Order: sequence, then structure tokens, then C-alpha cells
Amino acid sequence: MKRTVTLVVLMILSLSINAQDKYTQGMEKAFGLYNDGKFIEASHMFERIAMATPDNWLPYYYAAQTLNVDAFSKLKDSEKLQATLEKAQGFLDVAKGISPKNVEIMVQQAMIHTAYIASDGATYGASLSPKVQTLYATAQQMEPDNPRVVYLQAEWNMGAAQFFGKDPSVYCNDLKRAMELFATFKPKGPFYPDWGKERAETLLNNCASK
Repeated sequence: MKRTVTLVVLMILSLSINAQDKYTQGMEKAFGLYNDGKFIEASHMFERIAMATPDNWLPYYYAAQTLNVDAFSKLKDSEKLQATLEKAQGFLDVAKGISPKNVEIMVQQAMIHTAYIASDGATYGASLSPKVQTLYATAQQMEPDNPRVVYLQAEWNMGAAQFFGKDPSVYCNDLKRAMELFATFKPKGPFYPDWGKERAETLLNNCASK
């Protein structure tokens, strides 16, 4: 009897390890596609992983993120942009359902809104800008030391300042703080969001050059 129980336990552990290996391999492959600029292919890969791990918010989050990044290359094509962002929103809504009140998901939601605003400020600015501000403010309250929250909020504030003819450089210190936070940030687990440092550094360098 004990031998049978032991064999069953070993079989379960083996299946679990094999599933984890497939998940890791799949995520690494998807990130490889993303890093090669193959955003649609990467999103499809993340979607397949998500379907195999329906309780995991990360593949849905990255499926949304890759489409969101791709959307910024379609700002002048309203039909393609909307189709891309609607699909990204669908993935992000699933991620929200799995992991409510998740700061990383809030940040991604703000970025989807930002893509709409960047494409047509006259149409989307009035309705979505307050939502972006609220998302960043809420995320900042929940995780004030999250470097993505700090740098993206600073970038948003800088863009708003430029739009209204104000000095965006007042937010350069926020970018400095973001870089300090990136230096000590530790992801909460495998494949946990850890992006943004390069963009924050570029923005900070732009501050220094002015």
C-alpha cells in the first residue's frame, strides 16, 4: 500500500514538474519573440500559455502588453489600432479577474488608455486622461516604491505638462527616484514584471541634456 501511494505521489510530482518546465519554456520562447520585435507572434504565444494555465494572470498580462506595445506603431491607423487595443483589453480584463487590485495590471491599463489618447487626444483625452491619473495615483498609494509606477507616472505628468505649455523638467527628480528603485527592485516571482528601466533611463538622460 505504501509503495502504491509513493508511486502515485511521484507520478503527480513528475507531471507537475513537466508542466512547469513547459510553462517556463513557453514563456521564455514568448519573451524571445517579444525581444525580436515580433509582438503579434509573442502575444499569440502568451495567449496559448494562458489557456494552458488559466489561473495565472501573467500570460494574460503579457499577451495584453505585447499588443499594447504594438498598438503604438498603429497610432495613425484608427481601425487597426482599435482592433489591437480591444484585444489587449480583453486579455487584461481576464488578468484583472484572476488578480484584482494588482498594481502591475493597473499600470498596463493606464498604458492602454494612453495609446488611445496618443492616437486621438480630441476624442479620448477628456474621458480617459482622468482615468489614467486615477490609476497612477491609486497604484502609487498601493506600491509607492514600484519603479514602473514612479517612472510611468512621471512620463505621463511630463507629457501633460508639455501639452499645457508647462515645464516638464519638474518631474525629472521622479525619474531619478525611479532609477534608484529599479536598482533595488526584486520581482516577486518568475516572470514577474521587471521592465521599464531602459525607458526611464532614456527619459532621465533627456532631462540632463536640457
